[in-house]
Amino acid sequence: MTQTRVDPRTAFSDIGKMRKIAVASVIGTTVEWYDLFLFATASALVFNKIFFPSFDPLVGTMLAFGTFAAAYAARIVGAALFGHFGDRMGRKSMLLTSLLTMGAATFAIGLLPDYATIGIAAPILLLTLRIIQGLALGGEWGGAVLMVVEHAPKEKRGFYGSLVQVGVPGGTLIANLVFLVIAAVMPEQELLAWGWRVPFLASILLVAIGIYIRLTLEETPSFQAVKDAGAKAKIPLAELLRKYWKEVILGALATVSTGTAFNILVAFGLTYGKTELKYSTNTMLWAVLVACAVGLVMLPVFGRLSDRFGRKPIIVGGIVAEIVLAFPMFWLMDTKSIAGLMCAYVLMMTAFCANYGPIATFLAELFGSRVRYSGLSVAYMLAGLLGSAITPVVTTALLKATGQGSSVAWFLIGSAVVSLVGLLLLSETLRSNLHSVHEAPVRATSTPGPEEVPVGS
Repeated sequence: MTQTRVDPRTAFSDIGKMRKIAVASVIGTTVEWYDLFLFATASALVFNKIFFPSFDPLVGTMLAFGTFAAAYAARIVGAALFGHFGDRMGRKSMLLTSLLTMGAATFAIGLLPDYATIGIAAPILLLTLRIIQGLALGGEWGGAVLMVVEHAPKEKRGFYGSLVQVGVPGGTLIANLVFLVIAAVMPEQELLAWGWRVPFLASILLVAIGIYIRLTLEETPSFQAVKDAGAKAKIPLAELLRKYWKEVILGALATVSTGTAFNILVAFGLTYGKTELKYSTNTMLWAVLVACAVGLVMLPVFGRLSDRFGRKPIIVGGIVAEIVLAFPMFWLMDTKSIAGLMCAYVLMMTAFCANYGPIATFLAELFGSRVRYSGLSVAYMLAGLLGSAITPVVTTALLKATGQGSSVAWFLIGSAVVSLVGLLLLSETLRSNLHSVHEAPVRATSTPGPEEVPVGS
């Protein structure tokens, strides 16, 4: 019996190529999320004062956050737009375009004149650039996921897909750390005059690095197979909605609680900890930084576990953990001890990572090669609109109505239950064949067999 021998040089080359692809995707998504969360931090600290100064401070803050929220609607449009061209022209070109677009918009924000200089044009330009950021992010995440997942060995797709997810806590950590440092070394007057611009202008360096690395990447095998077979979808979004509308809806619902949990940690938790529990700003920022550092480690761990045990068991475990920890998180915060606060944040971040780590690969495996960019992007960005976008509004309203932070736990539990139902109505995707061009879709209620299951068309 003849055994097939693997050339060590080829194996080493493949490993090196995957590392390069993974690094390029992680850097790109980290830059994108850094830009996104940088805007959120600036909205809370300075934008209400320099772009909306004629309003009451609270109203100015709400308007600044309203500008922040505008990106969520733009992300859906970006997902459809970049998804269309990503399925028609390839993953690589869209990744370069989205990163360049996001970088240009963020850099331009750093150059914007304030309200005192150009009046009402200032907030209008700010809103316009924010929408451009949203459009770019709508295309970036899906392309980055596909670049690693479609290149990765079948037995490591979950692990490599989870590396893209590192961009969320990574970008959040860097954005908070940058503002923490600037606020610590700079008087408020200088911060408002010019200091806030530095993080926005500096992002261009990260963008340049990301673009340089991505220019050397190869197109993914899945798209190349579709291209070589002359099987591109004429209108990917139309084909997606015709053949995969259940997967889009259920995939979005399955992902909703990730946005809810993360925004409760990094947005509502900050406000609640500062205003109601009287933790210092630095203490709350450090809680977020510690939790994000834990996320950087735990996301790949759960991605790896999903390669061994399946996507759904790990994600279900994360969702159930969010439900179980919802009330204890607030009980620990309410102790008003730093140890309790840190414990609350680390526990919920770990539950979030189990949920969020494998979800990128899971969503990618739901759709066929012809429409995968569109399907993955639209489902994820729809989840953001249903979860992340409404979480600050709902949680603030609940706190105002009840005066109890624990009331927000019910919202988190409700969101997690929605995700659990959506996930359970979808099939396990572990054995999906990502590179088949003409294959029958896995239906939302189908059950995978012991052999590799073909997904989508």
